[in-house]
Amino acid sequence: MINNPSHPKKGNLKSKDCKFSAAGVEYIDYKQTDILERFVNDQGKILPRRVTGTSARHQRQLSTAVKRARFMAMIPYVIENLR
Repeated sequence: MINNPSHPKKGNLKSKDCKFSAAGVEYIDYKQTDILERFVNDQGKILPRRVTGTSARHQRQLSTAVKRARFMAMIPYVIENLR
């Protein structure tokens, strides 16, 4: 099954590059809400690494920044129509 060329998942893996590493970002700031909102889905959940392609280091910084921005009421915890 491993070497089966007709396996649907085999060969479809695309390597994703970290946008923050490519831009040379050292620290993700919680005050940059326009950037943070790109990594939050329509329900307000933080998107995982496998979806966004961020590195582990930047994903940790991203989640901390989103949580701080939520606490400071810069971005909502949940969208309005889900309440």
